[in-house]
Amino acid sequence: MATTPSFWSPRIAGLQPYVPGEQPRIANLVKLNTNENPFPPSPKAIAAITHAASQGLERYPDPESVALRAAIAARHGLRIEQVFAGNGSDEVLAHAFFAFFQQAEPLLIPDTTYSFYRVYAQLYGIACELQPVDDGLRIDAEALSQRARRGCAGIVIANPNAPTGIGLPLADIERLLAACPERVVLVDEAYVDFGGESAMPLIDRHPNLLVVHTLSKSRSLAGLRVGFACGQASLVDALQRVKNSFNSYPIDRLASAGAIAAIEDQEWFDKTRRDVVDIREGLTLQLEDMGFEVLPSQANFLFVRHPSHDASTLVAALRERAVLVRHFRQPRIDQHLRISIGTRAQCSALIDALAQILG
Repeated sequence: MATTPSFWSPRIAGLQPYVPGEQPRIANLVKLNTNENPFPPSPKAIAAITHAASQGLERYPDPESVALRAAIAARHGLRIEQVFAGNGSDEVLAHAFFAFFQQAEPLLIPDTTYSFYRVYAQLYGIACELQPVDDGLRIDAEALSQRARRGCAGIVIANPNAPTGIGLPLADIERLLAACPERVVLVDEAYVDFGGESAMPLIDRHPNLLVVHTLSKSRSLAGLRVGFACGQASLVDALQRVKNSFNSYPIDRLASAGAIAAIEDQEWFDKTRRDVVDIREGLTLQLEDMGFEVLPSQANFLFVRHPSHDASTLVAALRERAVLVRHFRQPRIDQHLRISIGTRAQCSALIDALAQILG
């Protein structure tokens, strides 16, 4: 029997779910629309997954993910009780919204940022107040801090921000932390490894700081679904309470093995990260030569607009030439395109396609 609205909980009918980037089932497309790493994961991660697949799958994984959390803690100079692991950073973020932001005051987020934040707020009935980014699409830390001092449920930012790629310095993060010392400031660092400044060193000084990471981007493990959060032990304890009220086993044996090996392979991480940054800088120059305005990016993507060409028209024309990029039909950014950094060959295909379109 088909589901009808009469069977739904009242809140479900009003939800506006997050729409992920297209995962096409068409072969030979140049896929630059979902910010995946263009390079494969560490060979050591693949070997670890293969080994894990050969033994122990008949048993549940460790519900506390001790080995994985220990590897993360060692990588970032933290203690294991300061690390929480989950099934991708989206699950970690969802648990954090539930654990910290169901307060009487509104949650503060930038008006141009990762759109899943508003979905979580709606799902959990959290009042959300959007704070305008400035004319350059940068998060206005001073204005955000001033608003936070009047009372809020907390602050959520992506740093570097998405979809702009623009990062904030640590001084601005500390300004936000000081503005609402009794509420959590969540810093989503999904893209920080490509040139941003991580807030991890601030954790021991700020009990209200929660830093969220993913292995989907800089570790090339988007298909494995591993994310984590770091903060003082009281914040991690709250996340563990939510996790164990929802799913005691979010990290499977294969994901844990692959994630640990990827985290420990610093040489592969450094090489692929440098390659992405080098390609990003070269692609920036090429796009600027073609007349595009390119925002300064510290991520593995570029956010661009062409003053003489409509964004939706460009997206359609690129798709006709088997190139996918992301277009957000949102106020303030509806004339921008987000272009993931691909391999050199993929970026060359993009430039060739744009040269045909622009004439």
